[in-house]
Amino acid sequence: MGIFSRTRDIVAANFTDLLDRAEDPAKMIRMIILEMEETLVEVRASAARSIADQKEMRRHIAKLEGLQDSWTEKAELALSKGREDLAKAALVEKNKAADMAGQLGREIGVIDEALRASEADIAKLQAKLREARARQNSISARLESAHNRTKMREAYAGARVDDAFSRFEMMERRVDLAEGRADAAGIDAEGKSLEEQIAELRTAEKVEAELAVLKARRVQAAEG
Repeated sequence: MGIFSRTRDIVAANFTDLLDRAEDPAKMIRMIILEMEETLVEVRASAARSIADQKEMRRHIAKLEGLQDSWTEKAELALSKGREDLAKAALVEKNKAADMAGQLGREIGVIDEALRASEADIAKLQAKLREARARQNSISARLESAHNRTKMREAYAGARVDDAFSRFEMMERRVDLAEGRADAAGIDAEGKSLEEQIAELRTAEKVEAELAVLKARRVQAAEG
């Protein structure tokens, strides 16, 4: 048994309530669309059968109208020959054909009303079907977005992130070692760096200058 049992149930259905109560909204909307499509096919098939019935009835009415004309002619012929009894019998048959034609005409009228109702039902069903398909697209997009957000959260949390940061730390350690080797290359055999050796030269130069000044003072003092 489907979600809907009658056309009016579909037309009156509130999709929001149905989806809110569903454990799997995507599955529910697919079932709703399938049920509506099947119902729409059934309503159209019923309308097609009714139209076919109408055409058959109209053909039968045309035959009955022809039969009425035939009985009228026969009644006139019998009356012209003085056979009033046969004329009456012919008119009885004519009235029977007229009654049958009238009955068929009324049935055609009932079918017309049913077809108008079917047309309205089909229009409502199509509108509901468009609404359901739009909901399906919306639900599919929301589910895809939710799945993508879940994947992103998983990508930025958990063992994979920890592993990535561990690799970063290893790379930083390698850079530190490389920088250490570069610094060590500037140290001479005595264990002094280039900067230290240059600083010693500057100090020695300064000492030599001061020593020269002192010597010059001593020479001047001796001569004086």
